[in-house]
Amino acid sequence: MEEQAEFPIRDKKEMNHHIDFATKRIAEINGYKELFKAAFGDEKVTNDRITKAIATFERTILSPKNRFDKFIAGKSDELTDQEIEGLHLFRTKARCINCHNTAYFSDNKFHNIGLTYYGREYEDLGLYNTTKLAKNVGEFKTPSLREVPQNAPYMHNGLFPTIRGVINMYNAGMFHFQPNEKQKNDSLFPKTTELVQKLNLTASEMDALEAFLMSLKQNQYKIRPPQLPNK
Repeated sequence: MEEQAEFPIRDKKEMNHHIDFATKRIAEINGYKELFKAAFGDEKVTNDRITKAIATFERTILSPKNRFDKFIAGKSDELTDQEIEGLHLFRTKARCINCHNTAYFSDNKFHNIGLTYYGREYEDLGLYNTTKLAKNVGEFKTPSLREVPQNAPYMHNGLFPTIRGVINMYNAGMFHFQPNEKQKNDSLFPKTTELVQKLNLTASEMDALEAFLMSLKQNQYKIRPPQLPNK
């Protein structure tokens, strides 16, 4: 988390700054000296201490329990019958559990589910952009489904505005493209994972699955920002 805390400072799409400059500016604010002394034992301001302080705060931010968590803990009335049916489908016929597993609802792995748009508008080669390995073309990391009702639009490119749209696509089997004549010898032509298959869910089953996913909504809370030193 310390590494993540430093990244937005230097990222060109975010603060586009250098942490050395940020550290220097903070060190010039007298009001921070007392705070650094209380936290670290002396007034010295360093890059490591700044990222350590940010990461330490971030570790205190925990998602509150949602209705699913309470249901799993034994409160059987937290989910409706329809939502429980959706949970069962999530674990069985709908095949969601293959990738969206563990308490985090993610296997933290990369998969190609057929949304590469290879050679077309919206093309995104996914993990390949980092590894340059052909096997990673079109692979994206499985996102957590916690708070999924509050995280629209969906998929890596945001092309799906609703959860139902995503369910419809998975039900149809997503995309399993075959290479054309020009692409047969293309080593980068993406291959959709075999985990994605046509589901044949009925309309009522899709309703139930959507209801369960909507139950993963979290209660949100705001943190009152502290009065920070400015001189």
